[in-house]
Parts: sequence; structure tokens; C-alpha cells
Amino acid sequence: VQLQASGGGLVQTGGSLRLTCTVSGSGFNFDDYTVGWFRQAPGKRREGIACISNGANFYEYSVKDRFTISNDNAKNAVYLQMNNLKSDDTAVYYCAAGRDALGIMAAVVSGTTYEADATWGKGTLVTVSS
Repeated sequence: VQLQASGGGLVQTGGSLRLTCTVSGSGFNFDDYTVGWFRQAPGKRREGIACISNGANFYEYSVKDRFTISNDNAKNAVYLQMNNLKSDDTAVYYCAAGRDALGIMAAVVSGTTYEADATWGKGTLVTVSS
């Protein structure tokens, strides 16, 4: 399984971006894998912010009213729609896929890092300017 995140860029405060995570490789399906979005701000640890697991969505508290995660089964893609962006959202955003649904969900809901078994894509930089 390989993942590729894209869609980052420079946006002003209050603006929107949509990130895309494209999953490729044999054996991947949304029934067996949880896909999460994580981010790492400068000087901080990587933290979970959203994930989709068997059709259910989970969010970290600070983003839950602004970000929406969704997936397209036909395209093996997971999207993160980010609205009302703030300067604190500036970070490198990563997507990850794994079978450890509970572990990934726990990391997202608590906004903590995840170091267990998952495949990670290269990050995409989101910069929010004031």
C-alpha cells in the first residue's frame, strides 16, 4: 500500500483548501483499513486530526467544526476539506492507512501522535497567512 498526499499550499486566514490522499497498491480497501490525516507544525509532534474508519468519521476537537473528511471508493481517495483556516493550522499534513482502527481513532480524537503499524505518505505543506 502506498499513499500520496496533495493539495497543500498558501492560503489566507479564513480561506479553504482541500487535501487529497490517494491510496494505491493491492489489498487496500476501505472496509479493512482506517485512513487518517495527521499534521506536524514547526517544533511540534505530529498529531492526529481526522480519520475515516468503515464509514465513520472522527475528528480532533479543534478541527471538528471546520474540517470534513470523506472518501471516494472508486478512486481510492480520501479528502480533507478544510474551511475557515487559521494560522495555527499551518503544518505539514500527512495521510496514513492502517488496520489498527482503534489506535488511529484514539490518536485522532485525542490529537496525539501515532507510532504503530501504518503506512504513511509524504506530507503536503499548508501555510495559512494572516
